[in-house]
Amino acid sequence: MEFTRVDHPLVQDKLRMLRDAKTPPKEFRALLADVSVLLAYEALRDLPWERTEVTTPIGPAEALRFAHGQPVLVPILRAGLGMVDGILRLLPEAAVGHVGLYRDHATHQPVEYYRNLPADVAARDVLLLDPMLATGGSAVAALGLLKAAGVRSIRLVCLVAAPEGVAAVGKAHPDVPMFGAALDSHLNQDAYIVPGLGDAGDRLYGTL
Repeated sequence: MEFTRVDHPLVQDKLRMLRDAKTPPKEFRALLADVSVLLAYEALRDLPWERTEVTTPIGPAEALRFAHGQPVLVPILRAGLGMVDGILRLLPEAAVGHVGLYRDHATHQPVEYYRNLPADVAARDVLLLDPMLATGGSAVAALGLLKAAGVRSIRLVCLVAAPEGVAAVGKAHPDVPMFGAALDSHLNQDAYIVPGLGDAGDRLYGTL
């Protein structure tokens, strides 16, 4: 599955500000929430619909609704949390699950420490959220546990991706579409995206 770069000018202008090392945490949080709305809008473009009918003040009207209810949002902790509030503006009735994964700094491999998913997650469409798709290890692991829970419709939404991460997800989960604002050059020796924007969690929460 290929990576879809969302090249809308609003997305790219907010990405410019998110990349800027001078952007403080308060502004970074607001920008990430805003751009997440726009990324989710694109990721949900082909979500399954079904026909229904509503009654307007004038009379009946044909309408469309989500075939499986509003999607479940699953942020990868902790940086993925920064994407949730923005998307909830679009999907105020969406359930939110959580997956806790951290990257071992020596091996660069993901380690799971928390998981809490809605009981009906297997019957729902899921947006997996993580601002940085670097090595792809955390995304591959999170996708694996979602599939193990029975989920069959998943879209991965990130802000910035590295080719290595896109390749890893594509190899392990070729059925999962990926959406983001940028596909950057490469990973450095510390497995950070170049040019990237630094550690998204640290920039969100001021823990630099």
